[in-house]
Amino acid sequence: MHPRLRSFSRLGYSELEALEVPSGFWPRVIHKQSQVAYNGKMLQLRRLFKLTIFSSVVVLCAAAHAQDADKRGRKYVPPPDTAHVSVAVIKDTNGKPVENAAVIFHMVGEEGKGNMELKTNEEGKAIIDVIPIGDTVTLQVIANGFQTYGQDYKINSDTKEIVVRLKRPARQYSTYDHPATSASTNSGQGSGSQSGQTPPPPKQ
Repeated sequence: MHPRLRSFSRLGYSELEALEVPSGFWPRVIHKQSQVAYNGKMLQLRRLFKLTIFSSVVVLCAAAHAQDADKRGRKYVPPPDTAHVSVAVIKDTNGKPVENAAVIFHMVGEEGKGNMELKTNEEGKAIIDVIPIGDTVTLQVIANGFQTYGQDYKINSDTKEIVVRLKRPARQYSTYDHPATSASTNSGQGSGSQSGQTPPPPKQ
């Protein structure tokens, strides 16, 4: 660089105006100052970009490490084995299947799981495959025209066959079908005793 240009490049714009600088030097001085400012800004942007990349890499590494530690801390627990439970609902009198009967499974000691209800098909069967082996269920069967059935069952194997025989409701006792005869008997005894009494003898 020209020695005079090097010395002029250190001066500000107002100081250059006070000097008698040849016209050929003005564009060079202004270009030099713009180039220096541009280079400074680019250097700052590069540093900021590098810092951003470094911060992102650090955050990603920390997240991956935390996820890996979380996986090592929790062990996978496989779901329990379930049983194939088949319920056949038949009539107690003739053994024919009962269709559209409500078969309800109440999970004993399993609060929060709720109940499971199925309907019997035309063969009188209801099948379920989600009850874990080792659980105890209360089986309830409800059908129109039959007594409600209820029984506890322990699911000990991978298959369970249950046959439910529904009975007709027992006839209720009614006083209209068995009229009381005690009143008529008592009234008959009273009238007989009254008619059988001997009148006292007349006074003389």
